[in-house]
Formats: sequence, structure tokens, C-alpha cells
Amino acid sequence: MSDIWLRAAFLVCVFGAVLLGVERLIGWLARNRTDSRAVNQRLQQMKGGRDSESTLAMLRLASLQIAESAPHMLRPMARKFDRTMTAAQLGVAPTRVLLLLVVAPLGLLLAGIVILLVTGAPVGVGRLIMLATVAALIGGVLPMMVIQFRANRAKRKMVEQFPIALDVFVRGLRAGHPISAALELLTVEMPDPIGTQFGRAVDEVTYGADMRDALQSMAERWDLDDMRMFVVSLSVQSETGGNLAEVLENLTKVIRERASMMMKVRALSSEGRMTGVMLTALPVLAMTALFLLNPPFYLDVADDPAFLPGFLGLITLYMIGFITIRRMVDLKV
Repeated sequence: MSDIWLRAAFLVCVFGAVLLGVERLIGWLARNRTDSRAVNQRLQQMKGGRDSESTLAMLRLASLQIAESAPHMLRPMARKFDRTMTAAQLGVAPTRVLLLLVVAPLGLLLAGIVILLVTGAPVGVGRLIMLATVAALIGGVLPMMVIQFRANRAKRKMVEQFPIALDVFVRGLRAGHPISAALELLTVEMPDPIGTQFGRAVDEVTYGADMRDALQSMAERWDLDDMRMFVVSLSVQSETGGNLAEVLENLTKVIRERASMMMKVRALSSEGRMTGVMLTALPVLAMTALFLLNPPFYLDVADDPAFLPGFLGLITLYMIGFITIRRMVDLKV
């Protein structure tokens, strides 16, 4: 056999080996991805050896409410922060995240002042304001933007999963399961985030809470009107009786039609919303990146007498534009 045929046979064998290896790798990744989607966070914790009580304690710790201990004037902002942290599902107590968001800018500001003192650069009021602004952006604003993005993504997924969860719940009722068993079915069949949230509600009921109170707490944590209508339907059925499966089936149709209308509104307003995101995030990202790449670009003019009123005016105009854009693109359906 000539060398050409030997080389051809060798290349064919190499091609077959690589193809077989890639196929096995893709199959392994697909199986792992499917398994990770089929099991939610609560079931993963139980699979790792935790019991339901410790899992419930961990989920409650990750969504502790700070609005109750906040001053009366700050409670709306604290309640919004609680809901954002619940939706973001970081697995960390909101109080700890809030502490990090406060401590990180202070630490960055102190580090910047130390660098100026070590390098022998002057430390004026303008430079301190500039350092404080950049420290607040890096240590507070940018992490909060990431948390808000993650929370919005989880909330959209929750809205998409809720009609499917109602379908599973209705099928469980029609199969003869009681309400508690139908809810338990959701904790096994549904992935995150809705599977873990229903699992937490079921665990709370198991340890003595009323079912309506547990589901109402879940609806308030996520601030979803669809969940509130679901809780109202359960409350009315438990007090007056009736065919709960039929009521929830009609509710599912209403939720899907409402979601369809909301998607149409989002499609028609996509240009405005994207413009709002760009005009809101681009100045923050541009200023942070430019300061990190070339600090003298800002620090060299920070001692100018016109810097302080100009910079404060710039921030004021940015906040006015931010609030105006948010009100323009915040459409209610």
C-alpha cells in the first residue's frame, strides 16, 4: 500500500475519532444542561443533603425584608430594594448586599485618596468630588445595575412560567389531587425561579403557615398581579366553593391574553426602551472607563473654579433626564 493511501486512512481515522469525541462531548453537555434545568434550586439543596427546614431557612435568609426596619419615609425605596433582591436570587441576605453597596464606595474613595497622597498629587475639593463620584459608580451604581438586570430577567421568566405552572396545577386538580398535592407537583416539575418559590410556599405551609398567607407573601415578594389573582381565586373558592380547575383555566386564558398584549406593547416601544437604556447606561460606563484608563483627563481640571458648579449641574441634568426617560418608557398594561 502506498504512502498516500496510508495517510488517507490515518486522516479518516483521526476524523472519525474527533467526530466521535465531539458527539460524546455535546451529548454530555446536553444531558447536564437538561438535568440542571429540570431541578430547581430548592431540590438541588435537598439533593445535596439539606432537609426542608434548613432549605426554607436559607431561602428566607436570602429574602429578608429590610423595609420593616427602615424609616417611614424610606420604606417605599426599601420595599423596592427587597423585591429587587428577591428577584435577583443572589443567595445572600439583602442587608449584607446593602452593606457592601455602602462600604465598597467608601473603600474605593479611601484608596483613591491614599494613591493621591502617595504620589504627591494635590488633594482639593474638586478632586475629592471626582473620586467620590467614580467610587460611587464603581462600587455602588454598576453593581446595582447588574443586580437590577438580573432581577428583571428573572421576573420576566417568572411571568412566562406562571401560565405553564397554572396548567400543571389545573391538570393535577383534574387528576384528583388536593390543592396541597397539586402545589407540591409544581415544586418538582417546574424549574427556577417559579419552582423554588412555590417550594418555599409549600414548606411554609408544612411548618404551620396558612396556604393563602404563604401564596400571598410570594405574590408580594415578586409584585406580580397574576399571582395576586391566583391567590384571590383560591381564597374565593375556599370560602364559596365551586370548580377551582375551571376558574383557574379561565384565569390562565386571561393571563396569556394579557401577556400577548404586553408583548405587543413591548415590541412597539422597543426602540424607545432601548434608547432609554443606552442614554442611561452609556454616560456611566463611558465616564467610569475613561477615568480608569486616563485619570488625568478628569483630575487635571478638577481644581478649576468652574469645575464644581459645572459638574454638579451635569449630574443634576443627568438625573432629570434619567427620571424623564424612565417615566416615558415605563408603560403599564
